[in-house]
Amino acid sequence: MTKAMTALLLNGANDSSLDEIQKAITHELEMRNIDVTSRIMREIDIKFCTGCFGCWVKTPGKCVIDDESRNITKQMVRADVLVYLTPISFGGYSYQLKKAVDRFIPNILPYFKCYNGETHHKQRYENRSRLVAYGVLDREDKEQERMFALLNYRNFLNMKPPGNALGIIYKTDSINKIIEKITNALNSAEVNNA
Repeated sequence: MTKAMTALLLNGANDSSLDEIQKAITHELEMRNIDVTSRIMREIDIKFCTGCFGCWVKTPGKCVIDDESRNITKQMVRADVLVYLTPISFGGYSYQLKKAVDRFIPNILPYFKCYNGETHHKQRYENRSRLVAYGVLDREDKEQERMFALLNYRNFLNMKPPGNALGIIYKTDSINKIIEKITNALNSAEVNNA
């Protein structure tokens, strides 16, 4: 009997405005027989990363700040699929999601290797999640979309997920269009529980 795939969905909205999109993503993952754990970042007290690198030199693999980020980081390592859901803010993640993403640094090693002519950190753990990032905008904004795509491309390079995809959703999209965009991104990242 094969183990069911798991997904960790991080909702970075500052309010309930993305709750319906979160439900649609969860439904699509569950339709693929994937167990979903959702974390609403605004409801979780996570401190900002201080850049101390204690997670590398003092407590390897574990942030020195004792808050809920430690549990989220563990869930991230164990998940087969990691989903970011965030309003796009100045081309990036919401501050709620950014705090969590910054605190994932214990999941990489302080050592470097050359990858396609660039210097990147080595991965701490063999298991890596597929990564799908959904950015939400009020309406089409090509410059913010371009910056969000570049940010995620760089994160994909650093995290080296076995599959990754990006989805841009507009609040003006119909529910059918939102579901189509959710499905296309999951398919592109090859998120399937075979």
